[in-house]
Amino acid sequence: MTKPRIIIIGAGFAGLYAARALADKPVEVLLIDRHNFHTFTPLLYQVATCALDPSEIAYPVRHIFYDRANIRVLMGEVVDIKPADQKVYVRTNSATEAVSYDYLIVAAGSATNYFGNQSVEQTAFGLKDLQDAVKLRNHILKLFERAAWTEDEAYKQALTTMVVVGGGPTGLETAGALYELYNHVLRQEYRHSPDMAAHVILVEATDQLLASFPPKLQQSALKQLTSLGVEVILGNPVQEAGENYIRLQDGREIPTYTIVWAAGVKASSLGAMLGVELQRGGRVPVEPTLEAVGLKNVYVVGDMAYLEDAAGQPYPQLVQVAQQQGKLAARNILRRIDGQAQEHFQYRDLGIMATIGRSRAVAWIFNRLPFTGFIAWVMWLALHLIWLMGFRNRASVLIGWVWNYLTYDRSVRIILDQAGTKVHSPEAVEVEY
Repeated sequence: MTKPRIIIIGAGFAGLYAARALADKPVEVLLIDRHNFHTFTPLLYQVATCALDPSEIAYPVRHIFYDRANIRVLMGEVVDIKPADQKVYVRTNSATEAVSYDYLIVAAGSATNYFGNQSVEQTAFGLKDLQDAVKLRNHILKLFERAAWTEDEAYKQALTTMVVVGGGPTGLETAGALYELYNHVLRQEYRHSPDMAAHVILVEATDQLLASFPPKLQQSALKQLTSLGVEVILGNPVQEAGENYIRLQDGREIPTYTIVWAAGVKASSLGAMLGVELQRGGRVPVEPTLEAVGLKNVYVVGDMAYLEDAAGQPYPQLVQVAQQQGKLAARNILRRIDGQAQEHFQYRDLGIMATIGRSRAVAWIFNRLPFTGFIAWVMWLALHLIWLMGFRNRASVLIGWVWNYLTYDRSVRIILDQAGTKVHSPEAVEVEY
């Protein structure tokens, strides 16, 4: 008898942990992803702010499973899913092919959610994958190069003003890292431009940062962020954005050429291919067993899954949720094959963290233990090293962090693309040097 075939769409945290749980089991697994690597997304902001090299947070998927005979990897883009036929259509370099499955795990993750604001979508930088991070890094470095050679003070200030939208962990981490990039590194390298100073602004639509944290940790995060030098604007949503400005709801207009959007995510568009009624944020409703509601042999996990907890709230789109759901979906499929009853998802909340900058962080462990400052920062570093894929990556990141901490240096400041940054500049002036 042939072994049951399981297709996993997505090599993010949910898909990767599902594949691991199925390794060396009596099933055939096909793992499909658009890229040939797994990205450690919590550290994307460090790539964007020159602290880490892209290769340090990416790991080849094929190498992860090279010694697992029952797991194959296919680099391709899923263009359609036919649950009734139990087929997935994948576009590769050569053609589009239909691949049959017995069980399907959809773990395609999420995308940046601009909440219908077209002007923001056209001008802001997202931070969801390696391409986003490298693009933002190139953009920032090129703007500082341009700012060093302009004598128009207003234009120079706009070039070095960076606005981060979103008061969640990603927003705080990015804002703090951007300020430290200038304060610890770039300021020393642009000594011939003493009048150049970076201005980092964090904009949050509500009246609090880190909404899922306790009030005391929210206040601590705000205090640590402002003490670093970041300007924080609360309760003032973004109304409009353009090439060289961002306008808030109260009418305040900030001249800037850099807007980083960290205000929310939505489920991957692959959810629409399943033909079910989607929930808020484009998420697919699932049973407690993680089976998609109304579909046979289809499991949806991670950021794409919509499942409410005992309090009636959907489980958050977090790494640890994705990991636990990926493993449970794999176990439930194996239990079905063995004729056993499936298990329900029981989330084990290990806690939440956010780093704000050098020796600055907040942590809420097991929903009862608060930590702030240096201790929380060390805990954040340790946890992310544990989660990072591959010994070489862990060693490289650890060495990089120690070097940055001791020397205040961020060595990954190479502008890779040759295309010029498209920013409107005032009339050219003659510069003496």
